Amino acid sequence: MQSPLHPRIILDVVFDPLLQSIVLGILQGLTEFLPISSSAHLILLPWLSGWKPMGIAFDVMIHGGTLLAILIYFWEDWKNLLATLFDRLRGRSVNVQDRLLIDSILLGTFPAGIVALLFHDYIEEYARQPMVTVVTLSVFGVLLWWTDRTGEKSRKLSSITIRDGLLVGAGQALALIPGVSRSGITITVGLFLGLNRPDAARYSFLLGTPIIALGALDGMRALLADSGDAAALGLGPLIAGVVASFVVGFLCIKFFLKFLESWSYTSFVIYRIVLAVVIFVVWAV
Repeated sequence: MQSPLHPRIILDVVFDPLLQSIVLGILQGLTEFLPISSSAHLILLPWLSGWKPMGIAFDVMIHGGTLLAILIYFWEDWKNLLATLFDRLRGRSVNVQDRLLIDSILLGTFPAGIVALLFHDYIEEYARQPMVTVVTLSVFGVLLWWTDRTGEKSRKLSSITIRDGLLVGAGQALALIPGVSRSGITITVGLFLGLNRPDAARYSFLLGTPIIALGALDGMRALLADSGDAAALGLGPLIAGVVASFVVGFLCIKFFLKFLESWSYTSFVIYRIVLAVVIFVVWAV
C-alpha cells in the first residue's frame, strides 16, 4: 500500500530495483517478528529515500516470504495443532492443552479480522501519518517495558486458555495502526497475562500466523486484479525480495527466541523510542 506521505529525500540514495528489493526484503524479515513495527519501517525508509513503491506484487511476495519462514520454523507445532483440529472434527478425543491452544488461536484471530473489515480504509487514510507512528512507537514501547518489568512471567505456553487468546487477539487488532507492532502488542498482552518472555513471543508468532496468511491472501486478491504489476517489476527483484524476507525472517525468529531466554525486551523498547525521536525530528524539520 502506498504511503500518503510526501517523499522526503533525505538519504538521497538511489538503488536499482534488485538491490532495493533485497533491502526491503531484509527489512520485512527483521521487523515482522521483532517488536519494533514492520509498518513503521516500511513507511519510513521509502519516505526518507524517495523510493517509489515497488507495487502490490512485491508487497505480497515479501509478506509471503515471512509467512513461509514462520510456517517452516513452527512446522511441528502447526502439524500437531492441525492434527488436533482434524481429530476434533472427526469426533476423536484430543489432548486438552492442544485443544485449548488451537481454540485460543482460532478465536484470537477474530478481533483483528473484524477490525480490519470495519476500519481498514479509515486506518489507511488517517493513521498512516508520521505523528501517529511517533505516538504509537513511544506509548506501546513504554507499555512493553512496563509489562516486562512488572509481569509475573511464570506461565508457560501449555497454560494458554481461550480467554488468553481473546485478550491477546484484542491486542493484535490494535496492530493495524502503524507503529503499534503486531508482535509488540501481542507480546505485551502475553506478559501482562503472566507468560514468560520466550513463551509470550512464541504464542505471539503462533497467533499471528493466520493473520499473516490472511494478509497474504488479500494481497493475492489485489494482485490478481492487477496482473501487470508483477511483469512491470520483473522476476529477479521479486525472487530476491522473497528470498531475503524468508531467510532473514527465519533467522530472526530463531535469534529472538534464543535471545529472550537470557535477556529482557528493554533493548527493543529503547530502539522504539529512538526511532520515534528520529521520525519526529525528520518530520518536524
